[in-house]
Amino acid sequence: MSSTGWQLDRAAAEDALATLLSAKNVCLPTHQNVDADGISSALAILEGLRRKGGNGFVVISDGKLPRYLTFLPGSQSVVIYGKDELPEFDMLCLVDCSDQRRLGKFYSDDPSRIDGDIPIVNIDHHVTNPNFGVVNIVEPRAAAAAEIVTDILHVWGIEPDVALAQGLLAGIYGDTLGLRTDNTTARTMRTAADLVDAGADVAPIVDALFRLKSASTVCVWSNALEGVSWQGSLLWTEVSRKLLADCNADASEAENLVNFLTGTEGSNISAILYENENGWRVSMRTLTPGVDVAAIAAAFGGGGHPKAAGGQINGGVAERDAFLRGAARMASQQAKS
Repeated sequence: MSSTGWQLDRAAAEDALATLLSAKNVCLPTHQNVDADGISSALAILEGLRRKGGNGFVVISDGKLPRYLTFLPGSQSVVIYGKDELPEFDMLCLVDCSDQRRLGKFYSDDPSRIDGDIPIVNIDHHVTNPNFGVVNIVEPRAAAAAEIVTDILHVWGIEPDVALAQGLLAGIYGDTLGLRTDNTTARTMRTAADLVDAGADVAPIVDALFRLKSASTVCVWSNALEGVSWQGSLLWTEVSRKLLADCNADASEAENLVNFLTGTEGSNISAILYENENGWRVSMRTLTPGVDVAAIAAAFGGGGHPKAAGGQINGGVAERDAFLRGAARMASQQAKS
């Protein structure tokens, strides 16, 4: 591993393995609206744990495995919450989850699951992570959780085979938009290169994450783009439940739309509002120097990264509009400071 950039806490990585191996069965729930990094990193930790003699399973916490992620090795073996029977477990391992409450219905159906009685191993790269685990490996300088997990497996004495390398590289590519985000470092690229050397193939990852799209995805984008609006320098649009139903699509098909809108001339911040039963889930991005969407999200109970963050707006149109006004005002103040 490179000597430059951040360094993994080897003692914490070893402690994480010992802690996970002390459990009879480890549950690895993904964050809600799971992405490539969230599922591939959890699957990689599970594979590493099994190779060391441990047991566990990955749960898609909100019951929805996006179609575009089914290419990932191991994705066919995940437990779909609300559809499949949930196995018993005596430990949790949260990977790529900034807040233990960001577990969709896995959490909301039974908050006692994360109340502290069940130990949690916490592996993450979000700056807003409050270190909620009995073991915490949180490195905000990492571009993706998969970058951290690659190093953890190395400490565990596990070298990736082709399938493991493919998943980890997909996680890195997913969170860095193909090694293009500003938190992509030389260290990130070296990790990606190591995974390619281990047999990972970039082309199918790029195809699945950025190129291939269904007719339903085009339908969602077309309608969502027609609804783009401005709130000050905040550019936003809504993905309603009716729109998804009309297009026979799921919310994951609109995920890259916020990246498409980001950088639009005149905007400091872009946001997609996904309608749900409680209000709207918000996804925000910015390219503007000085604007920190993680801080904006945190002001409304969310979190994330300085350039990519999100949260939940509970309520109706009044609460939605109050959020838009507040986020636009905060972004403008940050840009001026």
